[in-house]
Amino acid sequence: MEVTTRQFKHCDLVTVKGRIDSATAPKLAEALEAINNESRFKIVIDMSGLEYMSSAGFRALIAAQRNCKRFNRGEVVLAAVPESIYKALELAGFTSLFKIYPDVTTAVGSF
Repeated sequence: MEVTTRQFKHCDLVTVKGRIDSATAPKLAEALEAINNESRFKIVIDMSGLEYMSSAGFRALIAAQRNCKRFNRGEVVLAAVPESIYKALELAGFTSLFKIYPDVTTAVGSF
């Protein structure tokens, strides 16, 4: 799995590629936590290059969302979610917890 972060004026873009499972989810959690530790709480996660995400990846997303929404500081939004991962999010009941955009431009623009 590959995680890259990019800082914009109003938000941070986190791009994930490959597979997120129990072995790689901590790397994603660390990247999201590092952004929060710099007092930035508006995060877009680009999932266009993601092939697979396990429940460990979902937990990392939920933890980041909880941190960002605490005290109304911001939120995590998802962009370009592959259909298979969207179905898994929907099955777990997580689609109501995140705003999901069809592409990165729209997601970044939402902030």
